[in-house]
Order: sequence, then C-alpha cells, then structure tokens
Amino acid sequence: MDELAIADRRRLRRKLSFWRWAAVAVLVAGGLALFAFSGWGDVTERARDHVARVAVTGLIQDDRELVERLERIADNQSVKALIVTISSPGGTTYGGEIIYKAIRKVAEKKPVVSDVRTLAASAGYLIALAGDRIVAGETSITGSIGVIFQYPQVKTLMDKLGVSLESIKSRPLKAEPSPFHPPSDEARAMIQAMIDDSYGWFVDLVAERRKLQRPEALALADGRIFTGRQALEGKLVDELGGDDEIRAFLAERKVSKDLPVLDWEAPSGALSFGLGSLLAEAVKALGYEAFPTMKSLEKTGLDKLFLDGLVSVWQVEGH
Repeated sequence: MDELAIADRRRLRRKLSFWRWAAVAVLVAGGLALFAFSGWGDVTERARDHVARVAVTGLIQDDRELVERLERIADNQSVKALIVTISSPGGTTYGGEIIYKAIRKVAEKKPVVSDVRTLAASAGYLIALAGDRIVAGETSITGSIGVIFQYPQVKTLMDKLGVSLESIKSRPLKAEPSPFHPPSDEARAMIQAMIDDSYGWFVDLVAERRKLQRPEALALADGRIFTGRQALEGKLVDELGGDDEIRAFLAERKVSKDLPVLDWEAPSGALSFGLGSLLAEAVKALGYEAFPTMKSLEKTGLDKLFLDGLVSVWQVEGH
C-alpha cells in the first residue's frame, strides 16, 4: 500500500473517531437534560433529611397541584418540618379551605411554620392559621378577615344599547343574583345567608387556632387589615421576625438548624429541551416586557375575572 493511501486511511480513522466522540457527547448532554427536566434531580436532593418550604403566592384558588405536593411532604420521611411562605391578597374561600386542611395534615406529622411575607390577607391569612406558629414582618400586611360576593351589574349598559334579556325559570331564585337586573330582596337574603355562614366558619377558625374568645375574634374580623406589629398585639400572629426566628422555633421542636431548607416548587411546565425558554425569549423579543401594564392586567385582571364562588380577598379599590 502506498503512502498516500495510508495517509487517507488515517484521516478517515480520525474523522470517524471525532464523530463517535461527538455522538457520545450529544447522548450525555441529552441524558443530563432529560434528568433535569424529569425532576430526578429534585428527587435525589429530597432523599436526604431537610426542611421543606412551599410558597403560596398570588390569588388563591382550587390548587390541586399544591394540595398533592403537601400530601407528598406529609408522607416524606426525609422532611422534618415545613415552612409555608405566604404572599397573597387572598382568593376563594374554598381554595383557602382546602390548602388549610392540607397543611394541617402535614402538621399532624411534623412542625409547620407560617411565614407571613409582604401580604397575607383574607384567604392568605386563613392559610397562615394552619401553621403551628405564625411569624410576620413588622410591616407585613395581614388580617382582612371576612367574606365577599361580587358580581357585575350591566343592566344600565344594556338599556343604553337597547338590549334586553328575558328569563323563564323554574323558581324565582334560580340563577340569582343576575348581572342583568337588580337583585330581589329574596336573592339578597340568600347570598347574605351564604356569606354569613362562611364568615361564621372563618371567625370560629380564627378563635380556635389563635386561642381567642369568639367576641375577641369577632372584634378583629371586621374586614380591616393590620401591620405585623398590630397583628401581634391582637394575637393574630405569634412573633415578628424572619428566617432566624423560624429556625429558632423549629430548633425548639427538635429540628436541627443544620438541616438545609429545600424549596418544593410546582413543576415548571417547561416544554421539552428548553422550548419553553425559547418561547419566553421570543415573547420578550416582541416587546412584551416593555409594557408593564399588560403584565398587571394578566396578573390581576384575568385572575380576578375567573374567581368563582365566595371570595375572601383584600384589594385596593382603583379609581
């Protein structure tokens, strides 16, 4: 074999070796990506003893994923305690109720601390009641204990447009109250009875969990909001502080300060192989982030639009 043929064969062998190693690198990278997206990294980290932390943020609704996450925390022997951080104006009373009950199930097995951040009002405070201890910042906003039912009234607008709606009903209280006509006295009484019943349940819960006489709880449950300092004075929270105070309480419950705090977060919902991130970047490139008003509408307007049922939520009225 001549020297030229030998040289060609060596070049070919080097090329084949390069592509073999390139294929191996791609497979390894793909495996690592699948490992990260599958959540196995979290599973491995959560296998060691730790303190779990979950965040309750934004408007509170029927969050089944969060309830299931709390159930896993309750059953996980590696979780020695739970910190629930709350930054929420509230939401539906039912949404607050099911999260409250899920946290109490965790508390039957391990210590739970409610960490009141910037805002934990209405159903947000209801969830905070589930903790064995409530820690708030001095200027945190909390309270707003109460229930509200709101619906739009569009009859005046329809009259201006010359549009009317006729209804044929089985009984007078079917589909009442309606946005298409003022409520009857019977409809008002029906909704008020529902609100009073849910409100009574909320007040009883405050009295039970905060070890207050019912008249004391009623005096605090007139819908007003409190700073953390005011809430401490009214016995709605146990302590002012933050991470240090939370860990000190857990240490009293035999939970070592050396244990790491791991965030048990909701699944990211990212598309496979980072397509979700690519889509997010594409949206940013279109200028979405240049319009903060759009973000505000998305976060508040749309969420509030789809709040169903009785609501326990604190909000600043716009003008």
